Amino acid sequence: MNINPMESTMELTKLSPPQILFGTEVDEKSSSEQFLLSMYDSVQASIFVVDVLEDGDFRYVALNPTHERWIGIRSDDLRGKKPEDILSPNDAAKVRQHYAECVLFGKTISYEQCLQFQGIETWWSTTLTPLRDANSRIYRLIGTSSNITPVKQAEQAVGLQVEREQLLEAIAGRIHQSVELETILHQTTIELRQFLNCDRVLIYRFKADSSGVIIAESTVTDPLLGKNITDPCFSDKHPEHYARGCIQVIEDIYAAGLHPCHIDFLASLQVRANLVVPIFKEQDMWGLLIAQHCHKSRQWQQTETDLLKQLATQIGIAAEQAELRQQFQDLKAKLQLQKQKHKNQLQQVRNFEALVRRMTEQIRDSVDETQVLQTVTQELAELLNLARCQIELYSTCQMVTIAYEYTTNLPQCQGLTKQIADRLEVYQPLLQKQTLQFLEIVPGWEPKLLVMSQMACPIFDTQGILGNIWLTRPTQEAFDEFEIELVQQVANECAIAIRQAQLYKQNQAQVKELENCDRLKNQFLRNLSQELRTPITSISLAVQTLESVLTPAEILEIEIVPQLLQILHNECARESKLINDLLTLTYLEAEPDPPTLIAIDLQSWLHPIVESFRDLTNCQRQQLNLSVDPALPLLETDITDMERIITELLNHVCKYTPAGESITVSAHLITDAVELNISNSGLELTSNELSRIFEPFYHLSKHDPWKHSGTGLELALVQKMVRHLGGSIYVESGAGQTTFTVKFPL
Repeated sequence: MNINPMESTMELTKLSPPQILFGTEVDEKSSSEQFLLSMYDSVQASIFVVDVLEDGDFRYVALNPTHERWIGIRSDDLRGKKPEDILSPNDAAKVRQHYAECVLFGKTISYEQCLQFQGIETWWSTTLTPLRDANSRIYRLIGTSSNITPVKQAEQAVGLQVEREQLLEAIAGRIHQSVELETILHQTTIELRQFLNCDRVLIYRFKADSSGVIIAESTVTDPLLGKNITDPCFSDKHPEHYARGCIQVIEDIYAAGLHPCHIDFLASLQVRANLVVPIFKEQDMWGLLIAQHCHKSRQWQQTETDLLKQLATQIGIAAEQAELRQQFQDLKAKLQLQKQKHKNQLQQVRNFEALVRRMTEQIRDSVDETQVLQTVTQELAELLNLARCQIELYSTCQMVTIAYEYTTNLPQCQGLTKQIADRLEVYQPLLQKQTLQFLEIVPGWEPKLLVMSQMACPIFDTQGILGNIWLTRPTQEAFDEFEIELVQQVANECAIAIRQAQLYKQNQAQVKELENCDRLKNQFLRNLSQELRTPITSISLAVQTLESVLTPAEILEIEIVPQLLQILHNECARESKLINDLLTLTYLEAEPDPPTLIAIDLQSWLHPIVESFRDLTNCQRQQLNLSVDPALPLLETDITDMERIITELLNHVCKYTPAGESITVSAHLITDAVELNISNSGLELTSNELSRIFEPFYHLSKHDPWKHSGTGLELALVQKMVRHLGGSIYVESGAGQTTFTVKFPL
């Protein structure tokens, strides 16, 4: 409400009856009243007069001719009536409120309002001016109104245009933001129904069979969302009609000349007025955008039709974008599925590599065929989710035997022997080294029939066919190429394991045979040594007897006799030592008794043994040195064998050390072992001599400056004795020096 800033309360002299202001009976008009009357009749503005009664009620007094023309009511018909007598209840309440406000404020007020006269809505801009009597009571209101309907209609058109643009912009924004199609369609129906102020807006989606379903709806009446709707009168011409972009505009189904069955169909859906616009996705008709009035007819405006066409275009774009987005999502899901599949395959490859690696390690570390192949059946079953995994081996050219098996819930078949001729169609390609897979009905599972996928992979190498790996999958899913290749790799490893086991068995038989031969050889040497010892003993006794007989006869004075006797003594001693060494060597190579261990202090124990060679080294002009680490711990060893080892090594070193060179014996601690070194200078051995130095009866004769003879078993015997005591011995030579190194763990 607007109140004029200038008060314009009119002070008029109250006329005595029967004179009526602006009435038909006027006596002796004053010039001012005559002026007002002329204005009342001639101005183009609408003027009306309202009396304010004592009780505050209002009664119309008169209208000027202009107002009569605009509202279609005569002044005489209006006089004495209340607002409720000529206006609707809502409109009457609105005008009463304005009249009351003018009386309350006592000033001129201005306002705009929409009133309905004879079913036509018109907009008015009104100014109310109060009139006061001699007592300053407001007894009358003078109203001046202007019909502003064209202006308001223009404003409404602009507002509708703005709302229409906002609606289109909102939908375009949702499409741009990639909102879900369902949300776009749902929101579009709501906003469009509110904009059109109709009873129902829905979106109908066509199916392949020309039927359709309501996929989005906004309604104030019975909902149709989700229903499959087929018009019985919807002939082939209707799709063609919509496909050409035609629009159906029905203001009243009973006045549109429709077929009776079509009218009945629309009436069953509570449709009175219908506006249908086709929705296209690319060049194909996708669906229909429909606005409906349900309880009365409706005159559809061209702007409303244009709006639906624009919205249908936007919906088509949204549907196309949703399809593209779905295709993208499907492609993304497919790529993700392929990625997961490749990831699973990669993991399966890693698992198979681990299985092959474990098999290789088992084959390398163990010759037990059973352990390797039983592990293979179990791990293959777990890796490929099998119901059963078997390895069968060919026992003859006509028979196969299931040697290894792992199963989760199927009957056990391990040990079962099958005739190849009974299933020749299966074994013929397998014998030709071809992988085979097929579906098989598992017997004994009635009444429920169980069909499983089976694969057989032959186990073979360059020497021939060995057996087959059988895999049973608890579904009808076939084994792919990737799985077949992996199983073939496992079959190759199985072939290696089987061949290795066979070779091991052959080697074991050969080893037993060699051990038996070695035992017979040792027994022969032992018997030979025993047999040789008896004549050597007899010869030695004979020499001693001969010497005692010849001495009294003074035959020894003959020069050659003592020499011959000395030769006999030396050779007898040499042969006796050879026999003893042979006996010791055969004893150590057989199964000797464990050594008798005694803790010794090398510092004090080594010295007398080394010093016993002092005279020999002095005689041969050799330097003999001894160096023992004083911090050496006690060494537990067999004293007899240890003394024999040191003595034989010193004998060997002294024999091959030239005059003027040195011999050194040292002992020191290294980590958790005692190391003894016996070295000499002036001697350097070739690699061939180093590799053969511990061989029995091998002599370094060309390096013996003293031409000492020996049995040739000394170093071989030393090596056996060191090993018997749990130690190790090796020899190094270089830079004019040769060193024997003996290590004994503490």
